[in-house]
Amino acid sequence: MINYRPKYKSFLVLLVLVVVNSCIEPFQATFVDFESALVIEATITNELKTQQVVLSRSYEFDADGPTAETGARVMVIGGGTTYNFIEGDNGIYFSDQQFAAQQGVEYNLQITTSDGRNYGSDNTQLTAATSLDEVKAERITNDLGEEGMAILVDSFDSTGNSVNYRYEYAETYRVIAPTWSPVSLIGDPENSLSCLVLKVNNETDERICYPTSFSNSIILNTTDNLDEDRVSNFMVRFINRDNYIISHRYSILVRQYVMSNESYNFFETLNELSGSESLFSQTQPGFLQGNVFSADNEEERVLGYFDVASVDEKRLFFNYDDFFPGEDLPPYVDPCNPSSPVLANMGGCVLRPIIESGAGVYFLDTDEPGINEGPYQIVPRVCGDCKVLGPPEVPDFWME
Repeated sequence: MINYRPKYKSFLVLLVLVVVNSCIEPFQATFVDFESALVIEATITNELKTQQVVLSRSYEFDADGPTAETGARVMVIGGGTTYNFIEGDNGIYFSDQQFAAQQGVEYNLQITTSDGRNYGSDNTQLTAATSLDEVKAERITNDLGEEGMAILVDSFDSTGNSVNYRYEYAETYRVIAPTWSPVSLIGDPENSLSCLVLKVNNETDERICYPTSFSNSIILNTTDNLDEDRVSNFMVRFINRDNYIISHRYSILVRQYVMSNESYNFFETLNELSGSESLFSQTQPGFLQGNVFSADNEEERVLGYFDVASVDEKRLFFNYDDFFPGEDLPPYVDPCNPSSPVLANMGGCVLRPIIESGAGVYFLDTDEPGINEGPYQIVPRVCGDCKVLGPPEVPDFWME
């Protein structure tokens, strides 16, 4: 089972903008009244699994990124049971036992940070359960005139109780390093000061790997304006045909969350505020209030949402040839242009440091080296060792 993180991180800069105390007229990169707010990301689901809560601190526009909130005590309370969470890495807290949210039970989140501040959430109940009926792939041309693959979903709730949906996905794809070689170069093991490199059997670089990447945007859909609670051909992902990730075999796991009206409105507003026009407009929209709060100070601003949602998921596989038979593969992630560095020049060793730093790997011998060329052609590591992109192990779920 893949652990998913709610997708707030790409919106943190925006949230910092809306928590400043004074109006901002022209946009500036420095915020004198910056307020570091606790950011809470938590979606408890009806899956029997180790649930998770993510805690961090908002950050200024020019900062490197959010700071994990460490050393906190985290609990979810529901139905007379307290579920304690244990801290992992990067501010992610995991429940110390597997549990699944139950219908008709009210859940709330309680947090005590390392400095003794207390935070909580409104009571929240599990949403109605709706199956994700189908995940399918179609070759399309989108509204921008780009050709590629659309990942589409269908679902239907005959009771009409679901209505609001949020989607996440994890995509895994087979990558084949285009210039992998069974031969590798190493520096002369007998002399660390020598500029000599030796050809050996390649026992370190991988030709086939299976990277995984996750959705990083808020994907919402509602059937509120339709005659029935039916999701039909809703596109959760578009992949341009020139994207190397579909070059061979591609898989996507789509997860459909059923949301309450309150949760949907929060994420919809967050999504709207993330647009560039809202982000840099002179009229700031004000603080976006979720269902989390400070239990000690009602004036303290807390960002995020505690959601309790029903979820269903389905996985899809396809090959490039299934939709583009006989057509050229998409370009690789790197053009893989070879070069032939000299072994040494007046400044010292040239090729050996490139090899030993991992910047380049062996491709071919140079047939007739020029004046400023060495005996070996090398390419960027990503071209001859796909581990740069992802692990070589075949995932447990993988199907041919």
